Amino acid sequence: MKIPKEKRNQLIAVGLGTLVTLVALWFLLINAQQSKLQELSARITDTEEKLNIMRKAVAEYPKLAAELQVAAEKLSGLEEDMAAGDLYSWIIDTVKRFKVSHNVDIPQFGTVATGDVNLFPQFPYRQVLLGVSGTAYYHDFGKFLADFENRFPSMRIQNLELEPGSAVSPADKEKLSFRMEIVMLVKPTS
Repeated sequence: MKIPKEKRNQLIAVGLGTLVTLVALWFLLINAQQSKLQELSARITDTEEKLNIMRKAVAEYPKLAAELQVAAEKLSGLEEDMAAGDLYSWIIDTVKRFKVSHNVDIPQFGTVATGDVNLFPQFPYRQVLLGVSGTAYYHDFGKFLADFENRFPSMRIQNLELEPGSAVSPADKEKLSFRMEIVMLVKPTS
């Protein structure tokens, strides 16, 4: 069956027109809708993940609240050992009471310097620095330092200088002279 050339050209033109119309519909309507559906699907997935995180947080709230209570009680206990009131008297009294159980002589206490803690921004505590010096045997002084920092977690020793002691008697020949700074945190309410 032979189609006349004019009819064939019309048929080809109608086929091409239909094809162009279908391609245009695909790109303008269907493809745009599919990309919007993919975008909505991604947003739904993100929202479901956030919802699952929130549900998990809500389910763990009692546990977190209990842990917070324990941490608050522990912090309150640690604050009991922090400097308060007349800082100079408090520090000297604390060091003198502590050194009684150690064979360390601390006759000189410097002045107290108060300032902000510069290790952490917006830290709620202030720090106090006190220079002390004295004499002790090497082993006794080492035990004093270890016990001091273990007993008072809010205090630290820094700028420690050790020198051979000036022996007045032969028994004191092995004593060391020391200078150090004690840095401690101060309760926020004082």
